[in-house]
Amino acid sequence: MEIINLPYNLTTNEASTFQIFDYQTSKECFNQMVSLKQNTFSFLIEGSKQVHSNTKTISIRKSHFLLMKTGHCLMTEKLPNTSDNYRSILFFFSDKALLDFIKKYNLQNYKNQNQESIYSFEYDNFLQTFVNGLIDINRLKPELQTKLLELKFEELMIYLKEIKGVDFIFSLISSFNDRSQHFIDTVETNKLNKLTVKELSFLSNMSVSTFKREFEKTFNSTPSKWFQDKRLEHSAFLLKNKSKRPSDIFEEVGYENLSNFIQAFKTKFGVTPKQYQLN
Repeated sequence: MEIINLPYNLTTNEASTFQIFDYQTSKECFNQMVSLKQNTFSFLIEGSKQVHSNTKTISIRKSHFLLMKTGHCLMTEKLPNTSDNYRSILFFFSDKALLDFIKKYNLQNYKNQNQESIYSFEYDNFLQTFVNGLIDINRLKPELQTKLLELKFEELMIYLKEIKGVDFIFSLISSFNDRSQHFIDTVETNKLNKLTVKELSFLSNMSVSTFKREFEKTFNSTPSKWFQDKRLEHSAFLLKNKSKRPSDIFEEVGYENLSNFIQAFKTKFGVTPKQYQLN
């Protein structure tokens, strides 16, 4: 699958600190590999969106929007039931813009930041008006856009600082110094998601061969066996604590048919799912 580099695949202006793009498409995508070269606000207008990152998976509809930090993610975009087009206003900004904002307002941070890769927000009246303003700016000449987007970014950061706090602003600063922790976070976060080794290696910013070597060194197991074990353990939890039937969960834990799930479960636990549930 082709890797989409954003914003570079949408614009030729690679050096700009701020960029905006009114993204519309009539085609759905599933787990598209996306390399974000700049931090990105995705203001969803029509459709739904799901993003897998190294720290979490978030699904939103048009009542919410996302803030995604520089890095790799897997993106799914679905068309709305009432329209033929998916639409999102993409607002890109550099790490330098964030650092300049922190310096300008002399912000001080005293806590350890939560290093999430993606954040979800619900629209309120202010934010809805803000997005409408971005749509208007996108219709202007490029040179005027640049000046206004700098002001709009500052306006948005001031607002987020007030409702989320100064620590949140500092948490947006990208940090990939701990490569090992980034890898572990990616695996643990996505252990119940049906991602391929290629997709997981992309999220980990590794080649497939490097990912497999790192995986066996860290978890003392092959990826296929480790993920199978984790999903079977999750199925045992669902059977025991959620009163789910085997026929309700076999697809959820990654099996194409019920008989394969029952056989794998019995191999691991020594009993069938039904027997496990009754004991």
